[in-house]
Amino acid sequence: MNRRGFFKLCGVAAGSTALATRANAGVARASTVSSKDDPYGILIDTTKCVGCNSCSEACAEAHGLPEPNTDEDVLKDTTVTQWTVINKFAVEDEDIYVKRQCMHCIEPACVSACLTEAMHKNEDGAVVWDADRCMGCRYCMVSCPFDIPKYEYGSNNPKVQKCIRCFELTEVGKVPACVDACPEEAITFGRRSELLAEGHKRIAESPDDYVNHIYGEREAGGTAMLYLASVPFEQLGFRTDLGTRSYPEYTKEFLYAVPFLLAGVPAALLGMSRATSGKHDDSIDLDQEG
Repeated sequence: MNRRGFFKLCGVAAGSTALATRANAGVARASTVSSKDDPYGILIDTTKCVGCNSCSEACAEAHGLPEPNTDEDVLKDTTVTQWTVINKFAVEDEDIYVKRQCMHCIEPACVSACLTEAMHKNEDGAVVWDADRCMGCRYCMVSCPFDIPKYEYGSNNPKVQKCIRCFELTEVGKVPACVDACPEEAITFGRRSELLAEGHKRIAESPDDYVNHIYGEREAGGTAMLYLASVPFEQLGFRTDLGTRSYPEYTKEFLYAVPFLLAGVPAALLGMSRATSGKHDDSIDLDQEG
């Protein structure tokens, strides 16, 4: 290996180290933002929801979206034009309605995966998307354990669409549109710690009405959207296999180690090259002697 080749190899390693460090910083940002303050969140009490779809209609109106699909006979997922949906589940001869939208994770996998910081958390905890920074890689979609971000594949100027928890309203002291529109008070807005306290209070006061579990308290490291229910959450379409660690936590140790591993690659390759080169030179000398 000549001098130029060695420095070229060092340059490649340095670039890889910078990329790993940048990804590592993404994990650190998610952790820093999530632990800095008590984020705002929403407590959704499915025992109070009557499936009126006032929340999904208010969401559409607040964000200039088309009229939402309110068909009770099909299970709906969020789309680029419907950021919140209501699904009906028939459980033990009872119809239970469940509101579904972005979970606004405490340590979001989508934020950690985003290379350009287009997906990020606001200071109040809302996970939002910045069109000016997005490069269209869609890593946020792949990384989300709740399958929430949706991409406008048919658009000439595609965007990533999802619930933004009406941060533009909360920044001026108002509540999210879905909360304001709910006639049954099934949706409560506030600080996450206060919502958890309220959820545990309802469970303690009415143990026959609720399962002893607040979904989102610990799932995937915790979310700002919290749920109460009268039946186990797996019967309502919730993922119950996520564990209690945030998804960025699974890669944090690896990303911290990458820069140190890469730093030793040029030296190791140089040593191997010299060892190989020495053996080659010896064989030439033997041939010459013969």
